[in-house]
Amino acid sequence: MWMAKAFSFGTAARMGPAYFPTVIGGMLVTFGLFIGLRGLVVNGESVGSFHFKTLFLILASIALFGLTLQYLGLFCAVLTLVVIASMGGHEFKLREAIIISACLAAGSVALFVFALKLQIPIWPSF
Repeated sequence: MWMAKAFSFGTAARMGPAYFPTVIGGMLVTFGLFIGLRGLVVNGESVGSFHFKTLFLILASIALFGLTLQYLGLFCAVLTLVVIASMGGHEFKLREAIIISACLAAGSVALFVFALKLQIPIWPSF
C-alpha cells in the first residue's frame, strides 16, 4: 500500500495502477488486525513449540529449487524440492518421498512443459 502511493488511484470504474494493491493491502491489514486482536481476547490453547528444523528445510528446499531449476532441469529440481521439504515432516520415509516426488515431477513436466508450452529445461544439460 505504501509503495502504491506513488501511482494514481483512480476510481472503481476506471482503476488506476494503485487501486488493486491499495484495496487488497487494506483488506489484508484489516483482516490481520481483526485476527490478531481476536487472538489476544479469546481464551484457548497455548501455542505449541516451534520447529525450526522444519521451517529451515522447507525454505531451503524452495530456495534450492529456484537456484537449480536452470541447471538440473524441472524434473530433478522438483524431485530435490519434494525430498528435502518432506525431510521436515515427523514421519519421513525416503522411499515414499522419492515415489511422491517422482509423480509430482512428472506431473509438473506434463503440465508446465507439454501442456502450457513453457520453455523450461526438463533434464540437466551436461
